[in-house]
Amino acid sequence: MNGKNFAKLCKDCRVIDGKNVTATDVDIVFSKVKAKTVRVITFEQFNQALAELAPKRFRGKDQQEALLLLYGLIAGKGPTNVGITKVAKASAVDRLTDSTKYTGSHKERFDESGKGKGKAGREERPDTSGYVSAYKGQGSYDDKVKEAEADGN
Repeated sequence: MNGKNFAKLCKDCRVIDGKNVTATDVDIVFSKVKAKTVRVITFEQFNQALAELAPKRFRGKDQQEALLLLYGLIAGKGPTNVGITKVAKASAVDRLTDSTKYTGSHKERFDESGKGKGKAGREERPDTSGYVSAYKGQGSYDDKVKEAEADGN
């Protein structure tokens, strides 16, 4: 566990109370228990750090009782979601995504039920029949070839 994660754990589990234990105290204890050349602590060092924080957090209690109270603060807790981006208000999102209120070219991207048409609603499909646009005899080639084959046989 690195220093940032240890400080977050202490903050989320309310070991840091702002009076007896501050974020600075947590950083100092972390620096004391870790080895000089590494940035992380082991589980044994984590327990040692908690043992050093316990008497500061619970003044007036003996070492063992303070440590048990500190374990009680931490036990069963997970990370909190303070500062995490929340979901936007549903009414604003509903209003912006209501396809019945769309106008102009955007309106053509959805069918009557409000379901999107996909790619067909976004772009004009080119005519890939092989004929020049505005050719009057479109589709008559196969008929002429069949007639010629029938006459030739």
